[in-house]
Amino acid sequence: MEALRAWRASNLLGFAASRAVTAASAARPLRLRCCSAAAPTTNQKQPPPPPLPQDRRRRSTSTSTSDRDSIRAIRLKKVEELRGKGYEPYAYKWDRTHTTKELQEEYTHLENGEVCEEAAVSIAGRIVARRAFGKLVFMTVRDDTGTIQLYCEKDNLTEEQFEQLKAFIDIGDILGASGSIKKTEKGELSLYMKNFEILTKSLLPLPDKYHGLTDVDKRYRQRYVDMIANPEVADVFRTRAKVVSEIRKTMESFGFIEVETPVLQGAAGGAEARPFITYHNSLQRDLYLRIATELHLKRMLVGGLERVYEIGRIFRNEGISTRHNPEFTTIEIYEAYSDYESMMNMAEEIVVRCAMATHGKLKVDYQGTEISLERPWRRETMHSLVKEATGIDFNSFGQDVESAKSAARGLPGIKVGSSESTSLQSCSSVGHVLNKVFETFVESTLVQPTFVLDYPVEISPLAKPHRSYAGLTERFELFICGREIGNAFSELTDPIDQRSRFENQIKQHNAKRAARAKVKSTEDQGDEDDYSYEVCLDEDFLTSLEYGMPPASGMGLGIDRLVMLLTNSASIRDVIAFPVLKIQQ
Repeated sequence: MEALRAWRASNLLGFAASRAVTAASAARPLRLRCCSAAAPTTNQKQPPPPPLPQDRRRRSTSTSTSDRDSIRAIRLKKVEELRGKGYEPYAYKWDRTHTTKELQEEYTHLENGEVCEEAAVSIAGRIVARRAFGKLVFMTVRDDTGTIQLYCEKDNLTEEQFEQLKAFIDIGDILGASGSIKKTEKGELSLYMKNFEILTKSLLPLPDKYHGLTDVDKRYRQRYVDMIANPEVADVFRTRAKVVSEIRKTMESFGFIEVETPVLQGAAGGAEARPFITYHNSLQRDLYLRIATELHLKRMLVGGLERVYEIGRIFRNEGISTRHNPEFTTIEIYEAYSDYESMMNMAEEIVVRCAMATHGKLKVDYQGTEISLERPWRRETMHSLVKEATGIDFNSFGQDVESAKSAARGLPGIKVGSSESTSLQSCSSVGHVLNKVFETFVESTLVQPTFVLDYPVEISPLAKPHRSYAGLTERFELFICGREIGNAFSELTDPIDQRSRFENQIKQHNAKRAARAKVKSTEDQGDEDDYSYEVCLDEDFLTSLEYGMPPASGMGLGIDRLVMLLTNSASIRDVIAFPVLKIQQ
């Protein structure tokens, strides 16, 4: 667009000027600056030009604190002057007739140089580019749908309007504009402006024009600035909204109803994870932010709802990484009278429909790798995948956990004193050793969609025993791009077996905690203390099972990770609008 081309040209002039050291050449960047981020008013004495950097390429991608403060002071002065002239720079509303996209589509037929005088249109948006040429000012306005150029000619405005346009409007301001439609000689569709109003006066400058906002930490910390500086970021969250909407449509099409369960719970259950703990003053008791929605959704099955789901926030007081955020979004689904085979089909259905809704195809690129989501997806047992990767058949160990540990320690990549070795030391069963080897050697290799089936009973306290293989459960996890996307079971409905599983889980957890504490005190090794929290029985859930829960299957799908896949995002922080971050130093 012409405004953007003019803006880039002005900055190239500023770059050339920054190479010079003479006072005469320093004057030109000041004039260009006055047309953009911090233009002083016509009644205000211009401040002296700031010293030019030695090399613009070495300049920080964000405005320095001193520049930022000076720009803010100038713009605050403009706010005062506008109010002094009877203009309110923070409007209540603006009646617009079109979005920028609608204008681009409706008037694309105009010939170069043609003006549609009969058109009376009104738009609103943020000014992202601005350039003045004597009696002509170009601006680019961006709204939620796109951008359009504002063609501002002195002869088409009153003297007061044109002076206000030049003196008071800065890049970053939100502007309402009305007029007719014109296509310039160079083919740029423009709003031929006849009237305008400052709807919101921006006090702070937008990020550096050359580089945008590239500081990754600042992008996450100030997502609103990130979205202004990098418009494609907003597309990620549009895609996320579309994914969530498509999931709901899919569930409703299969007759599921959406329910809501408590975020604050008396016992943290449904997963093995460290919870966040809070205190309720009136009740004088500790409560936990939920680590899963599972146990309450199963209570709904007991109560007679046969197909239920919940899309909700989950909270786990654990580490932060490109794959993990302390709060994340899942969908959990429960269906009476079905087993985990049904949930495999449901997982395929959800992901395929979301891919078609967002991409229109079933082959997507993720970080340079083509992922095929065409059905059916690969299905392999955990035992067979581990044997394929390591040559170890864990079925041969029976219940001999020490032999299983010894075989695992002999694998390349597991060193004495490493975190893997420390984790192996705390493993209390062959099933735990198998799972640790799977996580270390297999998980990252599962790039194409793969259902990993039949997990050991020791690590699956909520899953039904396998109907054909002792010591295993009817459980699967879905992996794509080396990441777990989903987890599902044929649900355990026997209340006596469930109580026994929970009790064993607590014993295993306490044993791990003791082993980890011993390693830390004697060798000062090991990773973060994952077992310092206590695990308690949810007696009310066990009571509900004794009333009888129908045969059922259940599944949890990570929505954040699914959105990562469908938006080609490398980090979970890219798909969560406001991720949890470390305190800024």
